[in-house]
Amino acid sequence: MMMTYGLFVFRLGTVPYQELQRQTDWRHPGQSRVGARPARQYLGPGEDTITLTGTLLPEFTGGQRHLDELRRMASDGKAWPLIEGTGKNYGLFVLESLNERKGKFFRDGAAGQIDFDMTLQRIDDDDRERLAVLDAATLRLVRGMFA
Repeated sequence: MMMTYGLFVFRLGTVPYQELQRQTDWRHPGQSRVGARPARQYLGPGEDTITLTGTLLPEFTGGQRHLDELRRMASDGKAWPLIEGTGKNYGLFVLESLNERKGKFFRDGAAGQIDFDMTLQRIDDDDRERLAVLDAATLRLVRGMFA
């Protein structure tokens, strides 16, 4: 397992990414002053964005159905925890965008190669409404596994 996004597992058989890029911002807005540089005030954390990039070869790795599952999750509008296989918890993220480019087509029109990049955006951890939905979904999964 490379990483999980909620209940979706990134691994060779689903959506193995080849690159993870993270950009974290902090807010320091300026206030204009006469005859001096703007004064800066720290207001706290800003955006925290993770971009995953990779290439799927459906004969060997995951394929279109796995990207479609991620799209379904994004369409639900829910935030999910993003946890690396090492155990590092990045926090709660929403899937902001998913781009794909297809090439090397088979006779039936199916793509032999799918390049993708997806952008995940962190949300505040105190969003109780989204956390409650996550807890209920997790409980249903766990109950189903042991029923």
